[in-house]
Parts: sequence; structure tokens; C-alpha cells
Amino acid sequence: MAIEGEESPRKKRAELERRVLERVEHVISSIDDAKHVDQVIIALHSLAVCLFPLNPDSVSGSVDEKYRDEVRKCPIFKPELGAVEIPSQDEKAEWWRVFYKGSGFRVFSRVLLYDVASNWLACFPASARKHVYDAFFVDGCATEIVHVVVPCLQPGESGSYGSTAVISNAERLLVICLLDNDLVCQMTREFAGNCHFEDLSHEQVKKAISATSQLITSIPDKARREAPASLTPRLFFKNLTSQLLHGVEEWDLKFVDESDVAYNNHMNGVILFIGEAFARISRRGSTDIMLREMIPKILEQVRSVLSSTSDLASSEIFESRPGFRFWLKIIEAVNDSHSVERIAEELLRQLATQKVNEVEGYWILWMLFSRIYKHPSVRFTFMEKFLLWKVFPTCCLIWIIHFAVLECPPQSASSKSYNARSLSDAVHNLIVAWSRREFVQSSSTEQQICLCLQQMTKEDLDATKDALHLILQGISCRLENPVYLIRKMASSIALVFSKIIDPNNPLYLDDSCQDETIDWDFGLATPREVSATAIVLGEEKTQERESSSNQIAGNEIQKSGEKGVHVSKSRKNKESAFNIIDPDEIIDPAELNNEHTLQEGSDYESDDSETSSASSLQPYDLTDDDADLKRKFTQLVDVVGALRKSDDAEGVEKALDVAEKLIRASPDELKYLAGDLGKALVQVRCFESTVEGEEDSAEERRQKALVGLIATRPLESLESMHKLLYSPNVDTSQRIMILDVMTDAAQELANTRILKSEHRPATLISSSNQPWFTPRNDGPPGAGSWKEISSTETPLNWSYSYERELPSKSSQTRKGKTQRWSLKHPTHDSQLEWSQNSFPQYAAVFMLPAMQGHDQKRHGVDLLGRDFVVLGKLIHTLGVCIKCAAMHPEASVLAAPLLDMLRSREISHHAEAYVRRSVLFTASCILVALHPSFVASAVAEGNIETSEGLDWIHRWALKVAESDTDRDCHTLAVGCLQLHAEMALQASRALESSSSTTAQGITLFPVTSNTTIKIPFLNS
Repeated sequence: MAIEGEESPRKKRAELERRVLERVEHVISSIDDAKHVDQVIIALHSLAVCLFPLNPDSVSGSVDEKYRDEVRKCPIFKPELGAVEIPSQDEKAEWWRVFYKGSGFRVFSRVLLYDVASNWLACFPASARKHVYDAFFVDGCATEIVHVVVPCLQPGESGSYGSTAVISNAERLLVICLLDNDLVCQMTREFAGNCHFEDLSHEQVKKAISATSQLITSIPDKARREAPASLTPRLFFKNLTSQLLHGVEEWDLKFVDESDVAYNNHMNGVILFIGEAFARISRRGSTDIMLREMIPKILEQVRSVLSSTSDLASSEIFESRPGFRFWLKIIEAVNDSHSVERIAEELLRQLATQKVNEVEGYWILWMLFSRIYKHPSVRFTFMEKFLLWKVFPTCCLIWIIHFAVLECPPQSASSKSYNARSLSDAVHNLIVAWSRREFVQSSSTEQQICLCLQQMTKEDLDATKDALHLILQGISCRLENPVYLIRKMASSIALVFSKIIDPNNPLYLDDSCQDETIDWDFGLATPREVSATAIVLGEEKTQERESSSNQIAGNEIQKSGEKGVHVSKSRKNKESAFNIIDPDEIIDPAELNNEHTLQEGSDYESDDSETSSASSLQPYDLTDDDADLKRKFTQLVDVVGALRKSDDAEGVEKALDVAEKLIRASPDELKYLAGDLGKALVQVRCFESTVEGEEDSAEERRQKALVGLIATRPLESLESMHKLLYSPNVDTSQRIMILDVMTDAAQELANTRILKSEHRPATLISSSNQPWFTPRNDGPPGAGSWKEISSTETPLNWSYSYERELPSKSSQTRKGKTQRWSLKHPTHDSQLEWSQNSFPQYAAVFMLPAMQGHDQKRHGVDLLGRDFVVLGKLIHTLGVCIKCAAMHPEASVLAAPLLDMLRSREISHHAEAYVRRSVLFTASCILVALHPSFVASAVAEGNIETSEGLDWIHRWALKVAESDTDRDCHTLAVGCLQLHAEMALQASRALESSSSTTAQGITLFPVTSNTTIKIPFLNS
């Protein structure tokens, strides 16, 4: 009997599945046989009433009067089949479940999405479309709907149907279901309840959840450009994130006890779904959109807990209170480590823009990452990438240090509850990297070290390995740096370090380092303000200085700090006020002493005072004194010293004014100072040392000086330029500037012009009317006199040429009346101009060092990845260099290594179109630079490197022209193919003229290549 009881539900379910499939089959048959849109509506209505609570009157008004009776008698099929009664409400639930979880909906959805959408849906009235068509998707199973509708967004899925109508209808359904009716939130309920997955194993459920999340997050990528705006990534992912958070919070609030088995079963599916969705959203570059929805919610909950008066600890409240617990599991469910890193980095940057204090920032990180922080990849992200590699604001660094290093909230960090060993390890890793001279000397690392040192005690410092030696080494190498900001960073670290050693005896290496007021942003984030305490102390020091020495009797001016603000105090009213005065104001000490003497004793006054006062009224030109007092640089060593003092803006500006002129003069010292001068010109910050609005002028002067330096002393200056190009101590703009000046210098050397004075010797014999060395005036009647013409064949003229006009003959057909009996050369009045390409002899110095390090990933330098702009600029510079050496033997030698560099897959198949355009440009320059005779000899002699390189240019340019989506790449590839064809033609002519060539069909490519170019005129 028990067995019969178990088989009875199975039989009922099998019978119901048979009836549902039979009903679906009849509806599809009715749609295929329909001749009118009303017949399609009635057929769909006959199935919809078995699944949804529909009112017949809602559809009867949308069909013609002769079909209304059939709607009221629904469901109705072909007369010979008879009518079937409408199921009850309980039976409808069973019908719905069997229809959507079985094969019925999958089969019927193709008819709805393709046949009905392309043939009938445009004729549906609005009410009929809503109740008998959209209802199958809006009121259906969310996961099944996503699996059948999303594939319709691809044109190839529609087959022979109208793709536009099918795709537009699919986009409309996605907007209605997922966005307007919150179907994503319904998915979280389905995954949480497991009501549709009880027959599946855990691994099968995971696969189903992964497939569903993949389909949902791919919708913005598959949507057309004409799709609704709500399907764009920004709006779609914003709505998607909001629904996901709402759905998981809804289920988290339903259970009070986290240890409940039902809670764990329900939350596992939801969290897994959200983790998969968040990972894919992050992978698609929309992490910022996702976090803009998450941060307000989690920040509101954190602030509510921190402001509460509960006796429980904050961590216990977050772990036990319903509505808070799901935050602890969301990031744990993101299995992609790259997505976790992106989420953490973007979270820190967005929190930095909001008013989040240290405590709130710590608890937000704790809620999201506390359960996965012990994972090696996550710990490496916080301890290595965020503290050493990334650049964050100071507030973010404080949150990272408290969460990842100290592992305790800020309010308890001072009570010895922090992780001392983790702090010592973190400080050791930081100072080991920071103490190296080649390390990137940026403000971020100083911030990390200072913030960590502030949390340490002397015992912690003693426990840190080699801490004293490494910190002193890093400070000393930075104090020697000419950049003021780097010296200030070292002074700040020295101050914090000295406080750990002896709190009562701090070490001040810089006057700007004020006790208890160290600016960890070093003036880069926000301008510092002068505190009232500092002003009062400054006034007291001014009064003491005035009482001890007799100086200015009127207004005493004191410079306060680095802002250039002066405190002026009048002795009459004893009131302090701030006055901004001219920092270039010149005060004559002799005049001050004279004024002081006159004010102190009136006994020294005499009759000469009238004379002196009268002379003082005479006009005086102050501009002469100003010109005399200006500093003038006449030596390059002074220019180098001024450029290194970045805090002296006036000196830097004066040095930039005279740098190019001194370099172009090519003094003897330039040979020995070229490297240091080039390094100083590259590292100087023009925007910091010039007046606002004149930055472009200073930048232009700097670049002209660098171009002149490289063109004047290429060997000495290029050595330092190449070191700086791959140095971690320069930024991207400086690397691009180095490549720009190298390009300009190469073009200048290639277009060198030499001016020579024309040699005109005086007449040696003056007694005769006609010199002895001129031709005689014999000739036909009407002939003109002989005139000397200049010759530019050689710089020194050892012979002379003459010409004269002859009358035209009657039978002469040539145009013109002048006959010249010498070589034809242009004449110049006073000078001869010679053009000479001086670049080829320096081509290897320009190109080879720059090519060596392009594929090496150093600290702060990654040309193949992040710094692709510099890579593209480098390739462009190499192309200009090889072009400047065109038709010279050096170009033939350098073409082979340059082609090897371009042929590497990392460069020729780079993801950025900018790099590919540079490669095409350089390949074209190589084709222009190679001499046809060299190409012909390479082919005839079997030079594999050249032949394979030219073959690669042809094949790769052809592939780019056919398949590259970038329009500029396509244009450049076509031009490259044209140059390749022209080069092949010129090489074939060189081969044809060579008597040693007897081949009938010579190819410019290796035998292994499938592409050959037949040389014309050799097949006959």
C-alpha cells in the first residue's frame, strides 16, 4: 500500500504534464493555422487562463465581435477536440509549476519570441499584448525567462525571422520584466527558497546560478545602440545592484537566528547568486556603478550601529542583527580575486570622497572583507598592492593600516590591542623598499611609513628587523635630493622616528615641520592654513627680535611659513594685520640706517638736510636698478644648479631663459655637463616654478633646450635620456617629453644646413681691360659679354665658369635665349648653403638603447600594459629615427632589430589601437628608409632576416586592413601596402639592371611564405 501511495503522486504529475504539453501543442497548432490576429489572441488566451488569474473581459474588448463568444467559452480548440474546463486556483499553481519547470515553456517560448513577435505582435492591441503575451514573461519563472529571452538579443539566433522585430521585442520584454517588475529581486527569492531546484544537486545549482548571472550581466553588451536607455551599462547595473541588495536584505530579515538550518539553506543560494553577479559586473568595468548603490546602504547601517547605546560590541551587532549579516558574506561569495581587488580599491576611493571618518571607514572594510582577509590573495592585495604599489589619499591609508596591519578599530589602537607582529612586518617591508635609491620617491610611501610609525612604540621598533639602519639610509638619500618636496618628506619621517626614540627630544630637520601638525599630504591635497597659535608665536618672536636689535621703526614684516604670508604690526596701534607684500621688494640697508639715525637723534640734523631732501625729489629711473639686480647665468654649471633648486622659482625661470642659448653656443664644459643638464631639465617642474598662465611658455623653453642639447652633444646627452626613459623616478608625461625631444633632435640632425661664404678672388692683372683668364669676346653678331657664374660643386672653387647670351638661329626650335658653357648651378649673392644629413652616424645611439627595455616590467614602468601610451610614442619615435636615416647603410643595419621588435605579438597584436597605429607608421617608415639596392641584394643573397621582415610587414598590414575595427589602423595599413608594393617595384628594377640576376620569377619573401610578389618584366 505504501508503494501505491508513492506512485500515486507520480502518476498525477505525469498525467498533468501530459495535459499541459497537449494544451501547448494545440495552441501552437492554432497559431500556425491562424489567418487573423484575433485567432492568435484567442489561442494564447486559452493557455493563459490555465496559468494566470485572467478576467475574460480584459481580452474580449480587444478582439472582433464574432470572436468574443469564443473568448467567453475559453478554453476552446478545434471543434472536434472539444472544450476543456479552466483549472481552479490551486490547480493553476500546479499547471504553472509544470509548465515553467518542464519542457512546455521552453518550446512555447520560441513560438512567442520568434513566430508571434515577427508576424503578429505588431497587430496586437495594447491590452491583449499585456494580458495574453507579456503575462507569460512577467508572471513566469524569472530564471527560465532570462534563459529564453536573452539569447534573442543576438541577430544570429533569429534565423529566418525578422531579426529587428525579434530583437526589439526581446529588449522590450527585458525592460518590462527585469527593471519595471523587479524580476531580479524575484530571482533572489527563487534561489533562496530553492523551490525550483530541489531536484538538483549542489553542483548543479551552482552551475545554474552561474549561467543565470552570466546571462543577466551580459545584457548591456548584447543590447543594440538603438535599445532603450535603461539597458545601458550605467542604468542597468545600477538597477540590478539595487534589486540584488533588496532581495538579500529581505531574506536576511526573515530569520532571527543565524544558526538556523533554514537560514543557511536559504542564504547560500542568494549569496552565491549575488557573488557571481558582482564578480561579473566588476569584470565588465562597472565596479564604480555597483559601489555607488552599496556604499549609502552600508554606511547608513554602520553609522546606526556606532551611534547606538547597546552594550554589545560593534562586531557582535554586525554578526547577529538581522539585516546586517548579509554584508559579511557578499564579498566572500565573489570567487574572482581580480574582482575582489577592484571592488576594494574602488570602495576606498569612493569612501575618500565622502565624509567618512576613521572609525566608519574601518568598520566598512571589516564588514565586507573580514571573513576573507586571511586568504593569501586578499592579504597580498592590502599589504603589498595597496600599501606599496597603489597611490591612495591619506584617509584611505589610515583605514588600510587599521584594518590590514593593526587589525583593530582606531579607538582601541592605543590600548595595546593591535597586532604588534603584523605592524612590525608591515613597517619592515615598507622601509626595505623605501630605503633603496631606485625606489619611486613619491609622497604615498612616506605617508604609509609615517602612519605606521605613529602607531609604534620603542619596543615595536626594536622588534623590527634592521629598522634603524634602513630608516636612516632612506632619510639620508632623500635629504640629498634637490627636490624640495622629497626633502620635506624625509624630514617628516625623521621627526616621527625621533619621537619614537625620545618623545621629549623631537628632531626638526625642516622649519615647516611643526610639532603635532604634520601634513601627511605634503601640501598636495589641500592648502595648509596658518593656525592662530602659530601667528601669536610669530608675533612674540618678532617683538623679541625687535627689542634686541634696532631695525625697521615703522612696520615690522615677518615671513610666516611657506605660504609667503607676512605679519605686519604697527607700533602706534599695536594691532596685528596680514598684508601681502611684494616678495621681490628691495630694501636698501644704508637707507634704513640713515632713517634710523635721523629718527633716534635730532641733534645730528644740519643744514645739509635741506639739500638732501631737495635731491631726493629728482626723478630716478628704478628700472635700471632692477635690471642690475637680476641674476644672470653665463655658465652651464650655474644653470644646472638653479634647475635643481625647485623651491627657487625665480632661479628656475632665469635658467630656462638662457639654457638654449648657452647650449647652442657649445662651450667646452657642455661635453662634461650634458648628462647632468639633461637630467635636470627633464626633472624640473615648470608648473611649480612659473606664474599661472605661463606654464606653456616655460615648457616650450625647456623642450627647446633639450632638443638643442641632444642635437649638439648626442652621445653624452642620450645616455642620461635613455636611463630616465625607463627610470621609476619620472612620470608618464616626462617619458613622453623625452621621446618628443628625441624625435625633434633626430629631425634637426637630419636637416642640418651648413653656410659657407662664397670665394671670390680679386683680379690679379688690372692693367688690361679684359682679364687674361676670361674667354675672348669673339662670336656671332649680337652675342653678349661673358659673365662669371658661381659653382657649388665643392666648397673651394679652383676653376671658374662663364656664360653669355647668344642670338637665336632661325632654325632653332628650343625655347630660351641663354646658352651656358658650364655646369648648371644656382647663384647666390653672398653665401652658399650646404645640406648635410648628420643623423645616420648617431642613429644607433638614438634607437638601440630605447629598444632594449621596452618589454621589461620594472617597478613603476610597464610599457606593454599600463603605460601603453609611452609604448606607442616610443614606436613612433623609432619610426621617425629610421626615416631620418633613409637611404643610408645605417638604416639597413637597424631595420632588422626594429622589425624584430615590431613582430613580437605583444606589440603587433596590442589591444590598444594607438599602439597598432604606431606600429603601422614605423613599418611604413622602414619601407621608405630601405634602399632598393639593399633589398635587391638581400633577396639575391638570401638574407633571411630582411626577407622575413618584409614578408611579415606585407602579411600583417594585409590582415589589419581586412579585420581591424579601428578606421585609422585600416587607413595606415592600406598606405603601408602601397609603400610595400612601391618598394617591391623599385627592388625589381634594381634586380633587372643587375647583370648577375638571371632568375625568371624572384620573390621578395621566403620560400615558406604563401604570399609572393612577382617581379614584372622578368617573365617574358
